[in-house]
Amino acid sequence: MKNIMIGVAIAATTLAACNNGNDKTTDVKNNDINTDTSMAMHQQTTDTTSSQSVATNPAFPAKEIIAGYLQLKNALAKDNSQDAAAAGNAMVATLAKVDMKTIPEQQMKSYMDVADDIKEHAEHIGANGGKIEHQREHFIMMSKDIADLVKTFGNGGQTLYKDFCPMANDGKGAIWLSEVKEIKNPYLGSKMPDCGTVKETIK
Repeated sequence: MKNIMIGVAIAATTLAACNNGNDKTTDVKNNDINTDTSMAMHQQTTDTTSSQSVATNPAFPAKEIIAGYLQLKNALAKDNSQDAAAAGNAMVATLAKVDMKTIPEQQMKSYMDVADDIKEHAEHIGANGGKIEHQREHFIMMSKDIADLVKTFGNGGQTLYKDFCPMANDGKGAIWLSEVKEIKNPYLGSKMPDCGTVKETIK
């Protein structure tokens, strides 16, 4: 009888140990599931945030500003200083119509960082018809600001190409944006119209 009682006690101890082990395993599995779910939710949030980082604002005239810039770029590529001046003046008029109330708070700082500079360069280009080298100097700086504006407000619904010419800006190099993949250099014009490479496609 004593042996039977000892056997029952050992069996009960073994069974309890197995159950504890299973509980621990279940706890580990539950923890893993909770961790995986938490990570998946975090990843989903991160992906959504990054995909919405450049939200389109229909009230902001990004398309019109970019259109004016491209018109200016094409005029300079054709060595047409007067058309460049007209495009510069058109950009000034477009910028003057921007309703600041329609710009979300998270985009306001980015806009304020470039708006005055773009307007100033456009004014200089508009006021200097016949002085194409002076216009091109301002276009170098304007292009950087327009590239930043596109990062914040989007590309106006069209594919853009960020091009780079190593010979522009006295050999320091300069970028510009284009609506066509073919290089049409606004800094060198007819002297070297296809000098440059596409550095980035903005869709």
